[in-house]
Amino acid sequence: MPTAKQTFLYGLFFSSVTVLFWGMLPIALKLSGSFSDPITLTWLRFSVAGIILGLWQWQRGKLGEFKFLSKNDWLRLFAAGTFLIINYTSFAWSLDFLLPGSAQLSFQIAPLFLALGGLFFLKENINWQQWLCFAAIGLGMLVFFHPIFGQGGQGSIWVGFAIVQLSAAAWSLYALLQKSLFKRLAPTNILLAIYVYALLVMLPFSSPSELLNMSADDAWIAAFCCLNTLIAYGAFAQAMRYWQTVQVSASIALTPVMAFILTEFCVAVGWWTESIHSSHADLLSLFGMLIVIVSAINVQLISARVQRKAALLTKPLNEAI
Repeated sequence: MPTAKQTFLYGLFFSSVTVLFWGMLPIALKLSGSFSDPITLTWLRFSVAGIILGLWQWQRGKLGEFKFLSKNDWLRLFAAGTFLIINYTSFAWSLDFLLPGSAQLSFQIAPLFLALGGLFFLKENINWQQWLCFAAIGLGMLVFFHPIFGQGGQGSIWVGFAIVQLSAAAWSLYALLQKSLFKRLAPTNILLAIYVYALLVMLPFSSPSELLNMSADDAWIAAFCCLNTLIAYGAFAQAMRYWQTVQVSASIALTPVMAFILTEFCVAVGWWTESIHSSHADLLSLFGMLIVIVSAINVQLISARVQRKAALLTKPLNEAI
């Protein structure tokens, strides 16, 4: 049984690994655009992750859960897989129009979509403080992108921004469907089923033959994209094991900062100069990024506080019964 200090350090380590790898992923996806289209690369990522995860679950004897799924469970599982495919593919596509850090920052609208999904589908409540945070996220994004206002030839940036919103909405729907399946399947088996489903569904729309023409450097980038899926989500799951959800969520909100730092580092050392460029951000833009990140963290903190209050209110009732 780990001590409180060990639990904190384990959670800090795994959360840091998650932020690091999710911060690196947009850069790798940006580089992959030179040798693969988003659909083919997403198919490859799902295929590799599915094979590795399938072998892992088979060795552990955890595949028996699928025998007890109903038809409705399978439908929800396939729907979750469809939305995750859209999320992966559209985010990779958005990097044809946006810098890695900008794409990660734009994705911070996902908490709003997730909250709206909980409001409409799970009948959850959103208080005024959370609405205020969501408004601040929107304001922060406007401030961040302010350098492109009034400039010509910047339509592609707004196209990329719109694609990221599609990606965030798809991820939110996936998360809601995944949550509804937790009582029927372990999270690992949910991901395994989705990976296998994506492998089969996306194959007719992908071009695996183009991957045969990759150079050695391209192959390393593709391999990193595949392993990133396993490492980042594995570290995320471990972080959730040692830390509370609100702690992990707050740390994950720092991913855009990591993406910006890594992008600027690549520019400073002269790596991939044809694909990776310095951000357009000035001091006001960085202030907008700060607003988005702080607001995203506050959404998680407020949600945790509301849950604690609800638990305290229901506890006396349960004791009385």
